[in-house]
Amino acid sequence: MPNIILASKSKVRKKILDENNILNEVRPSNVDEDIVKLSLLKEKASPEMISKNLAELKANKVSSKYADNLVLGADSVIDFDGELISKPRDRKEALEILKKLNGKKHHLISSVCISKNGSMVWNYTDKALLTMKKMTEKELKKYLVKISDEALYAYNVYQIEGEGRDLFSSIDGNENTIMGLPIEKIKKYLDNYK
Repeated sequence: MPNIILASKSKVRKKILDENNILNEVRPSNVDEDIVKLSLLKEKASPEMISKNLAELKANKVSSKYADNLVLGADSVIDFDGELISKPRDRKEALEILKKLNGKKHHLISSVCISKNGSMVWNYTDKALLTMKKMTEKELKKYLVKISDEALYAYNVYQIEGEGRDLFSSIDGNENTIMGLPIEKIKKYLDNYK
């Protein structure tokens, strides 16, 4: 299996690669996601298309700097009935997002892209359906108090591998997809890579 460069500073994505014995080094893309999202939303792009575009943009940007290396870019978004929900900018916004999702279903979409020499060579997108419990505003605030700033701003409003699991009455989908890296598909691609 070849070594890869991870075009992300996500500690969770790095951990998933490490746990699956995929040798990697981190080289964040530093893509301004908000500008890209705004541009794509103006073009009426779906949350899934936005996720795919961002994953590819991140992988291609880093890949163009490291010749002949495989670079993995990834992006995850929340699709709430066709509305893109981005990471919160502050705790007030995080509470508003939780109130919007409260007692309802939404999709979490994770896209991954592997690029080489500045061009995509493989990509994959997976979706999970999550149903949030109906909670009081007091319960939502209590949940937010338990979440560190780093976790809140890095992983949207919930970390499924941590406190966030308690927010949901049902989760239908791959846990690694929800954490931002559908690792089985990545491993399959890398195993067959020549």
